[in-house]
Amino acid sequence: MMEVIPRPARRLAAAVILGAAAWSCASPAASKPSTRQPPLWGDLTPVVSVKELMRDMLDPASDYIFDSVGTTLTPQGTTEKAPKTDEDWDRIRIGAVSMAEGAYLLKIPRPFAPAGDENNSTGPDASELSPAQITAKLERDPVLWNAKIEALRNVGLEVMDIVRRRDAKELWDATENLDHACEACHLEYWYPGEKELMPKLDRRLRERDVRLPRRE
Repeated sequence: MMEVIPRPARRLAAAVILGAAAWSCASPAASKPSTRQPPLWGDLTPVVSVKELMRDMLDPASDYIFDSVGTTLTPQGTTEKAPKTDEDWDRIRIGAVSMAEGAYLLKIPRPFAPAGDENNSTGPDASELSPAQITAKLERDPVLWNAKIEALRNVGLEVMDIVRRRDAKELWDATENLDHACEACHLEYWYPGEKELMPKLDRRLRERDVRLPRRE
Protein backbone atom coordinates (compact mmCIF):
# COMPACT_ATOMS: atom_id res chain seq x y z
CA MET A 1 0.00 0.00 0.00
CA MET A 2 7.72 6.42 -2.40
CA GLU A 3 9.52 9.69 -4.37
CA VAL A 4 8.70 13.23 -3.37
CA ILE A 5 7.41 15.30 -6.25
CA PRO A 6 7.96 19.09 -5.89
CA ARG A 7 4.98 21.39 -5.74
CA PRO A 8 4.49 24.04 -8.45
CA ALA A 9 6.81 27.02 -7.98
CA ARG A 10 5.43 30.28 -6.63
CA ARG A 11 5.24 33.33 -8.83
CA LEU A 12 8.35 34.92 -7.36
CA ALA A 13 9.31 37.07 -10.35
CA ALA A 14 6.60 39.65 -9.70
CA ALA A 15 7.49 39.76 -6.00
CA VAL A 16 11.14 40.35 -6.81
CA ILE A 17 10.35 43.21 -9.24
CA LEU A 18 7.99 44.91 -6.80
CA GLY A 19 10.47 44.45 -3.97
CA ALA A 20 13.28 46.02 -6.00
CA ALA A 21 11.14 49.03 -6.94
CA ALA A 22 10.12 49.66 -3.35
CA TRP A 23 13.55 48.96 -1.79
CA SER A 24 14.51 52.64 -1.44
CA CYS A 25 11.51 53.51 0.70
CA ALA A 26 10.54 50.21 2.32
CA SER A 27 11.83 48.81 5.57
CA PRO A 28 13.86 45.53 5.44
CA ALA A 29 10.92 43.62 6.92
CA ALA A 30 8.49 45.00 4.35
CA SER A 31 10.78 44.08 1.44
CA LYS A 32 10.67 40.35 2.14
CA PRO A 33 8.44 38.30 -0.21
CA SER A 34 5.29 36.97 1.38
CA THR A 35 5.29 33.34 2.46
CA ARG A 36 1.53 33.16 3.01
CA GLN A 37 -0.47 30.60 1.09
CA PRO A 38 -2.94 31.99 -1.47
CA PRO A 39 -6.49 32.20 -0.12
CA LEU A 40 -8.93 29.38 -0.83
CA TRP A 41 -11.85 29.96 -3.19
CA GLY A 42 -14.28 28.90 -0.50
CA ASP A 43 -14.71 27.18 2.82
CA LEU A 44 -13.68 23.55 3.25
CA THR A 45 -16.33 21.76 5.28
CA PRO A 46 -16.03 17.99 5.75
CA VAL A 47 -19.07 15.87 4.97
CA VAL A 48 -18.00 12.47 6.31
CA SER A 49 -15.55 10.99 8.80
CA VAL A 50 -12.07 9.72 7.93
CA LYS A 51 -13.37 6.15 8.08
CA GLU A 52 -16.15 6.91 5.60
CA LEU A 53 -13.83 8.91 3.34
CA MET A 54 -11.49 5.94 3.16
CA ARG A 55 -14.32 3.45 2.59
CA ASP A 56 -16.25 5.40 -0.03
CA MET A 57 -13.53 7.29 -1.90
CA LEU A 58 -9.89 6.42 -1.30
CA ASP A 59 -10.29 2.63 -1.02
CA PRO A 60 -12.30 2.35 -4.27
CA ALA A 61 -9.77 4.64 -5.97
CA SER A 62 -6.92 2.42 -4.83
CA ASP A 63 -8.65 -0.64 -6.31
CA TYR A 64 -8.36 0.88 -9.79
CA ILE A 65 -4.59 0.82 -9.27
CA PHE A 66 -4.27 -2.47 -7.37
CA ASP A 67 -6.43 -4.31 -9.93
CA SER A 68 -4.58 -2.92 -12.95
CA VAL A 69 -1.88 -5.61 -12.91
CA GLY A 70 -1.69 -9.13 -11.57
CA THR A 71 -0.70 -12.73 -12.07
CA THR A 72 -3.17 -15.61 -12.10
CA LEU A 73 -2.04 -19.21 -11.73
CA THR A 74 -4.26 -21.81 -13.40
CA PRO A 75 -3.83 -25.48 -14.33
CA GLN A 76 -3.29 -24.25 -17.87
CA GLY A 77 -0.44 -21.96 -16.85
CA THR A 78 0.22 -18.39 -15.75
CA THR A 79 -1.81 -15.42 -16.97
CA GLU A 80 -0.48 -11.88 -16.65
CA LYS A 81 -2.92 -8.98 -16.32
CA ALA A 82 -1.92 -5.50 -17.55
CA PRO A 83 -3.70 -2.50 -19.09
CA LYS A 84 -4.13 -2.79 -22.84
CA THR A 85 -7.02 -0.60 -23.95
CA ASP A 86 -7.85 3.10 -23.59
CA GLU A 87 -10.59 2.10 -21.15
CA ASP A 88 -8.06 0.22 -19.00
CA TRP A 89 -5.82 3.28 -18.76
CA ASP A 90 -8.82 5.56 -18.14
CA ARG A 91 -9.75 3.53 -15.05
CA ILE A 92 -6.21 3.71 -13.72
CA ARG A 93 -6.10 7.46 -14.32
CA ILE A 94 -9.38 7.92 -12.45
CA GLY A 95 -7.93 6.01 -9.50
CA ALA A 96 -4.69 7.98 -9.55
CA VAL A 97 -6.36 11.40 -9.75
CA SER A 98 -8.84 10.47 -7.03
CA MET A 99 -5.95 9.31 -4.86
CA ALA A 100 -3.77 12.37 -5.46
CA GLU A 101 -6.55 14.89 -4.86
CA GLY A 102 -8.51 12.93 -2.29
CA ALA A 103 -5.53 12.35 -0.01
CA TYR A 104 -5.45 16.06 0.80
CA LEU A 105 -9.02 15.86 2.11
CA LEU A 106 -7.45 14.04 5.06
CA LYS A 107 -5.86 17.37 6.03
CA ILE A 108 -9.30 18.83 6.80
CA PRO A 109 -10.14 18.28 10.49
CA ARG A 110 -13.01 15.81 10.70
CA PRO A 111 -14.16 12.97 12.99
CA PHE A 112 -12.23 9.76 12.57
CA ALA A 113 -15.37 7.63 12.61
CA PRO A 114 -19.13 8.18 12.44
CA ALA A 115 -20.93 9.00 15.67
CA GLY A 116 -21.19 5.95 17.89
CA ASP A 117 -18.56 3.97 15.96
CA GLU A 118 -15.66 3.19 18.29
CA ASN A 119 -13.84 0.85 15.90
CA ASN A 120 -12.81 -2.51 17.33
CA SER A 121 -11.35 -0.79 20.38
CA THR A 122 -13.18 -2.38 23.31
CA GLY A 123 -12.96 -5.74 25.01
CA PRO A 124 -10.02 -8.04 25.76
CA ASP A 125 -9.34 -8.75 22.08
CA ALA A 126 -9.50 -5.13 20.89
CA SER A 127 -7.18 -4.69 17.93
CA GLU A 128 -7.90 -1.12 16.84
CA LEU A 129 -7.54 2.34 18.32
CA SER A 130 -10.66 4.28 19.18
CA PRO A 131 -11.38 7.55 17.33
CA ALA A 132 -10.40 9.47 20.48
CA GLN A 133 -7.07 7.65 20.67
CA ILE A 134 -6.37 8.34 17.00
CA THR A 135 -7.21 12.02 17.46
CA ALA A 136 -4.89 12.29 20.48
CA LYS A 137 -2.11 10.59 18.51
CA LEU A 138 -2.52 13.03 15.61
CA GLU A 139 -2.57 16.06 17.90
CA ARG A 140 0.67 14.93 19.56
CA ASP A 141 2.45 14.72 16.21
CA PRO A 142 0.61 16.38 13.30
CA VAL A 143 3.82 16.31 11.23
CA LEU A 144 3.68 12.51 11.12
CA TRP A 145 0.04 12.55 10.03
CA ASN A 146 0.84 14.94 7.19
CA ALA A 147 3.84 12.83 6.16
CA LYS A 148 1.54 9.80 5.76
CA ILE A 149 -0.82 11.89 3.63
CA GLU A 150 2.03 13.09 1.41
CA ALA A 151 3.23 9.50 0.93
CA LEU A 152 -0.22 8.46 -0.25
CA ARG A 153 -0.55 11.48 -2.52
CA ASN A 154 2.85 10.83 -4.05
CA VAL A 155 1.71 7.40 -5.20
CA GLY A 156 -1.26 9.01 -6.92
CA LEU A 157 1.10 11.44 -8.68
CA GLU A 158 3.42 8.57 -9.59
CA VAL A 159 0.59 6.62 -11.21
CA MET A 160 -0.67 9.71 -13.06
CA ASP A 161 2.78 9.99 -14.62
CA ILE A 162 2.78 6.27 -15.47
CA VAL A 163 -0.59 6.68 -17.20
CA ARG A 164 0.72 9.60 -19.26
CA ARG A 165 3.61 7.42 -20.42
CA ARG A 166 1.53 4.22 -20.53
CA ASP A 167 4.32 2.27 -18.91
CA ALA A 168 2.58 -0.89 -17.70
CA LYS A 169 5.79 -2.35 -16.28
CA GLU A 170 6.10 0.45 -13.74
CA LEU A 171 2.60 -0.24 -12.44
CA TRP A 172 3.94 -3.25 -10.55
CA ASP A 173 6.25 -1.03 -8.48
CA ALA A 174 3.46 1.54 -8.07
CA THR A 175 1.09 -1.05 -6.58
CA GLU A 176 3.80 -2.03 -4.09
CA ASN A 177 4.34 1.63 -3.22
CA LEU A 178 0.61 2.08 -2.72
CA ASP A 179 0.37 -0.98 -0.50
CA HIS A 180 3.28 0.30 1.60
CA ALA A 181 1.76 3.79 1.94
CA CYS A 182 -1.60 2.40 3.02
CA GLU A 183 -0.22 -0.14 5.49
CA ALA A 184 2.29 2.29 6.99
CA CYS A 185 -0.57 4.64 7.85
CA HIS A 186 -2.89 1.89 9.10
CA LEU A 187 -0.19 0.41 11.32
CA GLU A 188 0.39 3.83 12.83
CA TYR A 189 -3.18 5.02 13.38
CA TRP A 190 -5.62 2.14 13.01
CA TYR A 191 -4.17 -1.12 14.33
CA PRO A 192 -0.68 -0.27 15.68
CA GLY A 193 -0.54 -3.49 17.70
CA GLU A 194 0.29 -5.35 14.51
CA LYS A 195 3.58 -3.45 14.23
CA GLU A 196 4.84 -5.59 17.10
CA LEU A 197 3.06 -8.74 15.93
CA MET A 198 4.46 -8.78 12.41
CA PRO A 199 8.17 -8.94 13.39
CA LYS A 200 7.31 -11.77 15.81
CA LEU A 201 5.60 -13.70 13.02
CA ASP A 202 8.55 -13.12 10.71
CA ARG A 203 10.94 -14.35 13.38
CA ARG A 204 8.87 -17.50 13.98
CA LEU A 205 8.75 -18.23 10.27
CA ARG A 206 12.53 -17.87 10.01
CA GLU A 207 13.03 -20.17 13.01
CA ARG A 208 10.62 -22.69 11.49
CA ASP A 209 12.47 -22.61 8.17
CA VAL A 210 15.75 -23.31 9.98
CA ARG A 211 14.32 -26.42 11.62
CA LEU A 212 12.86 -27.81 8.40
CA PRO A 213 15.11 -30.39 6.69
CA ARG A 214 16.50 -29.29 3.39
CA ARG A 215 15.28 -31.02 0.27
CA GLU A 216 17.97 -32.47 -1.95
